[in-house]
Amino acid sequence: MTDPVEPTSVYSIRNEPEDFVVIEEPMYPPSGEGGHTFLHVEKRGRTTEQVANELARASGVLARDVGYAGRKDRHALTRQWFSLEDVDPETALAFELTSATVLEARRHDHKLKTGHLRGNRFEIVLRGQGDSLELVTQRADEILRRGLPNRYGEQRFGMKGDNANEARKLLAGGKPPRDRRAARFLVSALQSEIFNAVLDERADTFDRVELGDLARVEESGGLFWVDDLDRELPRAAAFEISATGPIFGTKVRAPKGSVAEIESQVFDRFGLPTDRADPTNPLKLKLPRGIRARGTRRPLRVRPRDLKVEALDGAEGLRLECGLPSGSYVTVLLDALVGPVLDASRRAREDIPMRGGEGDSEPSTS
Repeated sequence: MTDPVEPTSVYSIRNEPEDFVVIEEPMYPPSGEGGHTFLHVEKRGRTTEQVANELARASGVLARDVGYAGRKDRHALTRQWFSLEDVDPETALAFELTSATVLEARRHDHKLKTGHLRGNRFEIVLRGQGDSLELVTQRADEILRRGLPNRYGEQRFGMKGDNANEARKLLAGGKPPRDRRAARFLVSALQSEIFNAVLDERADTFDRVELGDLARVEESGGLFWVDDLDRELPRAAAFEISATGPIFGTKVRAPKGSVAEIESQVFDRFGLPTDRADPTNPLKLKLPRGIRARGTRRPLRVRPRDLKVEALDGAEGLRLECGLPSGSYVTVLLDALVGPVLDASRRAREDIPMRGGEGDSEPSTS
């Protein structure tokens, strides 16, 4: 993003779980009827999987049958929904969990599945000193006007940052992990890396559309090819539409013209087989058995909802509140506002930029 002063930060986050609050925004409320029970759970200092396993033990169901829409941070105070089958809501409300509480339990007619969430709300405390509130507010205004580059955060690529490389080996014929979920995580990391590379090719024009773009209508989510810049550039400036990038797969739609060539060059660079003779499906993938990746398009930018930044009362620092759609990363927003921040939950590595999770939904191969 164009900014006369690059963000420089000595801020830290997650000094205590209450400094990083993540509130899941469900795609739909539980109906009140059906054979499944949705549980609204507040957890502190625990992973989603730990809570899911404890719910399985408390209810007597298999851990794999516990539903949730996305994984939430461990080093945080988070509220999210889980689902259990054939469990009475009153029984669920009485569950005694470790560092977690069932706040609400209501019936619904089906299991909660990965990705079934509208987004997440964040309430984040940044402690320390950095750029002035005036500068950070100016950047926030610019993000609201142009959008935030919708790149994947570093945590998408695994603790060692090598998940995408492992996925390349997998697609080249390597032996897949026994756990299909682990294999899907690897493929999703490569999908994310390639999307970020395409976004980088757009540089500071991420908020514009170009001829041949597959643009997304913000209100409906529908996609269309851009063939008239005089008509579509004002719509992009008004945030009515946004250009998209590829989440590669076997059925992903492709742009046209020079935009398609840029994406094909990125695919080539990452070793994905392409067929330029078939513009409707330029990738010719051979996925490991049991792994599906149909592909989709992801907008190059997002607009945070209700973004607010203010000085921290009684201490040096800032308080940030916002909502982000499912799949977008608050770490990317923080980096744009104040530069890399330190993750205080990693005491042994507190001198490096944060890489932890942030309330994003579980990676999906779409």
